[in-house]
Amino acid sequence: MTVYGIHASHEQIHPAGLLAAVRRAEEAGFAAAMCSDHFSPWSARQGQSGYAWSWLGSALQATDLPFGVVTAPGQRYHPAITAQAIGTLAAMYPGRFWAALGTGEASNEHITGDVWPRKDVRTARLRECVDVIRALLAGEEVSHDGLVTVDRARLWTLPDEMPLLVGAAVSPETARWCASWADGLITVNAAPERLRAVADAYRDAGGKGKLHLQVHLSWDPDEDAAMATAHEQWRSNVFQPPVCWDLEMAEHFDVVSERVTPEQVAEVVNVSSDLKWHAEQLSSYEEIGFEEIYLHHVGQDLDPFIDAFGEHVLPEVTA
Repeated sequence: MTVYGIHASHEQIHPAGLLAAVRRAEEAGFAAAMCSDHFSPWSARQGQSGYAWSWLGSALQATDLPFGVVTAPGQRYHPAITAQAIGTLAAMYPGRFWAALGTGEASNEHITGDVWPRKDVRTARLRECVDVIRALLAGEEVSHDGLVTVDRARLWTLPDEMPLLVGAAVSPETARWCASWADGLITVNAAPERLRAVADAYRDAGGKGKLHLQVHLSWDPDEDAAMATAHEQWRSNVFQPPVCWDLEMAEHFDVVSERVTPEQVAEVVNVSSDLKWHAEQLSSYEEIGFEEIYLHHVGQDLDPFIDAFGEHVLPEVTA
């Protein structure tokens, strides 16, 4: 049966509010949770960016939900530190934590002052990081000289069970590459043919584990309000790579998104006041093969969304 979880967006909501939201979501029937890991929001209108790893410890303690995080080792995070963070949470909460690893965005990584590499270099760097993280989680002492440097690193606190390292991809090409190392795949909602191409590329290349999907949506009992929320909060997120990878500041995203229309936002966010429509969209993702689906209401008031989807949508899609 497909698992339905909630996505916690650190860019949009204060961490204390997010903690209350995931507790409410568990009570409402959501079976899992995941969160972002940003240093900067996508827009000044979003206005937050709490530290995911501090929050995850609290969230795992405050609920019984399994949690995941999408993170980018290699620049802002040294892979040994990422491995230590993953290993500690997995040791404290066995079987309840996974991490998705991606190549990242300049908006979070430029803070180090290092050069933001080309995409092919970032991809190669991530592959090195994956190998380092896996070796450290396996208890090995690691030294490595390459796009990242590691000198005699060893984790002294290890999980009893190896946590899943999931690949993050938005294109079939990247999904195919992730199949060479990942324990599963995560992507974001797109047109059905695009999602099917990403899923098929991963599976056809021998990819193992579950297919995860993050679904951006906006719901309100009033259709105009649902659209207004999506446009106000998420119009800086409509840009395809390389724009979304390479812009550095929230202010940059706000400038380039000044003329983005509600119709453009609706191409990347499922916007509707109709809960049955939302349930049908989620069922269509199941049919493609996604086994864990995480719902991200792009508004900043999560309680009405959690209550409405817990009462009306989750029973429809989990029946």
